[in-house]
Amino acid sequence: MALTVAAFWKVKSGEEERIKEVIKTMTELTRKESGNLFYQAQISTQDPTKFFLYEQYTNAQSFEDHRATEYFKKYILDYAIQYLDAREVTTYETID
Repeated sequence: MALTVAAFWKVKSGEEERIKEVIKTMTELTRKESGNLFYQAQISTQDPTKFFLYEQYTNAQSFEDHRATEYFKKYILDYAIQYLDAREVTTYETID
């Protein structure tokens, strides 16, 4: 079973480009992780302040390893979060 992560971000108005750059950086870094199966970010076609990140990891530990990386701490926890109005993260297990 793989672990799927669905993250929804609501960005503060005017900070969309800043967050796009963070996401581009995180996409490149995360896709190199051995436990990452898929990482794709999307932006709403109706509201440019809404982002959806879809991620898959080999298991829950791989996701925890991702969250423990220095770049996750640097780009997400120490930087991006301050430019968000809301952040929701939900995890799912695949049904094999």
